[in-house]
Amino acid sequence: MTDWTRQHGHLIAQAIRAGETTASAVIEAHLLAIARRNAELGAYTEVSTERARAKAAAVDAARARGEALPPLAGVPFAVKNLYDIAGIRTLAGSKINRDHAPARTDATLITRMEAAGAVLLGALNMGEYAYDFTGRNAHDGHSRNPHDRTRMTGGSSGGSGAAAAGGLAAITLGSDTNGSIRVPASLCGLFGLKPTYGSLSRARTFPFVASLDHLGPLARSVRDLALAYDAMSGPDSDDPVCRKDQPAPVVPQIATGLAGLRIGVADGYFQRMGTPEAFEAVDRLAKHLDAKVPVTLAEAHRARAAAFIITMVEGGALHIDRLRSRAGDFDLEVRDRLFAGAMLPGQFYVQAQKFRRWFQSETLKIFDHVDAFLAPATPSTAPLVDQATFTLDGQELPVRANLGIFTQPISFIGLPVVTVPLLATNGLPIGVQVIAAPGREEVALRIAASLEADGMTHCKIGQD
Repeated sequence: MTDWTRQHGHLIAQAIRAGETTASAVIEAHLLAIARRNAELGAYTEVSTERARAKAAAVDAARARGEALPPLAGVPFAVKNLYDIAGIRTLAGSKINRDHAPARTDATLITRMEAAGAVLLGALNMGEYAYDFTGRNAHDGHSRNPHDRTRMTGGSSGGSGAAAAGGLAAITLGSDTNGSIRVPASLCGLFGLKPTYGSLSRARTFPFVASLDHLGPLARSVRDLALAYDAMSGPDSDDPVCRKDQPAPVVPQIATGLAGLRIGVADGYFQRMGTPEAFEAVDRLAKHLDAKVPVTLAEAHRARAAAFIITMVEGGALHIDRLRSRAGDFDLEVRDRLFAGAMLPGQFYVQAQKFRRWFQSETLKIFDHVDAFLAPATPSTAPLVDQATFTLDGQELPVRANLGIFTQPISFIGLPVVTVPLLATNGLPIGVQVIAAPGREEVALRIAASLEADGMTHCKIGQD
């Protein structure tokens, strides 16, 4: 008997179309898994049981009528709780938002996933107001890594990582400002897609840093990432930075192989401040891909510093009224970082944005010589849930601030990235970033799909 909680989304949809199972059976299996495992994984903050059953029944009814089913028909998905879900309060990982009225309408990306046939299971745990790399939450409890529950998922899309890696959803949606899709994907052993800035609509989601925020999927297969991306892509006038054109579908391109692609490896900054496991993972993929071209991101360390400044200033400005009126209701670490950002001089922010434009211009020159390049996704495998510091390059550094050391310079300029999961030499998952030029998601996905087909990736359901 097939355990549908362990199947990839595209295989679930295929089985439903073929009549090998029903959407209702798939959803019931996932609801049962959530009931059994969510308390220990800390993935969901709300489960949309009746909505999921009604949507699954509608998929089954459409098949019974002989209708052609859409590409994600019956595929269970869930979203970080900063996405609006009609009838549910949009928590954004906070205590304060619990006083808000329930959302009236769904986020654009939920609407588009459901139009493609996917079935929403509920809202997922996250770091408070997305200001987190760990997956810890002071109000809803910590998300825990399905591969080792003593370890963190990474954040801030911690529930998204726990649900996808724990078999509690086939596809999850997260957000990525400085690395919040790629860090959980790396620590939980998942494929994750941070698309080009502006590729996917952010309408009706709770913001963090408007000039850095991205949305995207996590999944256990590249095809699921591609199907979700195609389902969600397209213009949306409700998000002013969303692309104005309809991109070509990426699904037909992911299996075309590596012919004609030039692949490099990030050096300098991306070869320091990490553990041996992080660098060995990159070396393993580089050798398999014969990626020999060194890629240098000039001043990447300053890009990370500028990303911190922009994050702190925009985040502090967004939350200033809440900081004034309800400072005691914040996670203390989040509160202090937001307070610090609110007090930074405006000239710091202006200078950071000027540097950002220069850094983007310089980095884009790299793509005259390569189509994509590799870099570590995280500096280490998953730390322990309550671990405060770790040692990088001989220095004892805070975990919370430094899990995104390799992701921040990339999201800073909005490049598309697919995180590819491997099994590190210490037996835990770790990810490698495959980074492409703006608007070239299909390049990163092609490389990830080739690695997956060659058996180079390690993407498994966590412990039962």
